[in-house]
Amino acid sequence: MKIRAILLGALVAISGSLVAQETVYKFTTVVDLPATPVKNQAKTGTCWCYGATSFIESELIRTGKGELDLSEMFTVRHNYNKRIYDNYIRRGRGNVTPGSLIHMAINMMDKYGLVPEYAYNGINYESETHNHDELGAYVEAMVEVPIKMKKMSPESKELMEALFDVYLGKLPETFEYKGKEYTPLSFKEYLGLDFSDYVELTSFTHHPFYELVEVEVPDNWDHQPMYNLPLDEFMEVINHSLHNGYTVAWDGDCSEAAYVFERELCIVPQDTKLTRKDILESTVIIPEIEVTQEIRQNFFETFLTVDDHIEHITGIVKDQNGTIYYQTKNSWGTERNGTGYHKMSENFVKGKTISVLVNKNAMPKEIRKKLGL
Repeated sequence: MKIRAILLGALVAISGSLVAQETVYKFTTVVDLPATPVKNQAKTGTCWCYGATSFIESELIRTGKGELDLSEMFTVRHNYNKRIYDNYIRRGRGNVTPGSLIHMAINMMDKYGLVPEYAYNGINYESETHNHDELGAYVEAMVEVPIKMKKMSPESKELMEALFDVYLGKLPETFEYKGKEYTPLSFKEYLGLDFSDYVELTSFTHHPFYELVEVEVPDNWDHQPMYNLPLDEFMEVINHSLHNGYTVAWDGDCSEAAYVFERELCIVPQDTKLTRKDILESTVIIPEIEVTQEIRQNFFETFLTVDDHIEHITGIVKDQNGTIYYQTKNSWGTERNGTGYHKMSENFVKGKTISVLVNKNAMPKEIRKKLGL
């Protein structure tokens, strides 16, 4: 997921309308669901895996397995292997950049299993934090050879595995957890999650509602379809999930001027002229656009909404005016990001979300029925 700069900034132009506004955001908690500590993806494009893993860790807390620290890089490595073959079979027209979507992590967990972070931390080079700059460059160079040769030989596969061994470390065949030996797949069975319970949802009018549709974003390189819902029902699923104890994995746009992670605030302001600095320094509650289905669609079709980040929604708060915000866990550590969480306004989620992943058991029954789930 790559961040690009787009100005979508703050404050209404009519100064008189600001007089009645409160001078600071004051939040009260509505829903606060358990989550594991904030992690740092550092110099990698692996937010898709960090967001999905955090979601699964909250699922394990919810189901009584306790707080686990799962390895993201175990999943990232398996995903790399899949995309490399996908790129080959598409004659080099695939996607071997780091970006992916939430379901890709879930699919890899289901197929290859999971391991604790201590069993595979994915740093086999001189660095305290993750840095995939060099690894990614080698991957992009090496994938060209089988395409030119028109053959993915056993040797080429072995070379690629050796590359990942050098940078990420050898994959563990077994490991110990609480005094018992597991394989990645037997550990998945021990955790007791049914990965078929997890579904991706989206909301766009250029596709029919209540059907599986393919969302046209570059990181959907495996072309997996998602369920398409009207915006009101899309938001109903998010709210119903959170109010019933289920967290939500979120995919959307963090390239906006009004995505101000230093202030832990993400909004869709009415005025698009002011800068990120203006929003950061504002001392008023900033009036927002009331996002509709049509406005959401326009954001997408004019490329104001892009798919460049994945995070994990763990709760709901309200400001002093009663506006709803979604408490959202990021994967950029806490040095630049305060607590490591953002508060995404309801309008921000309506307008700037590409998709979400939820446990289907948390969805309203009538919506599940419409989707045949």
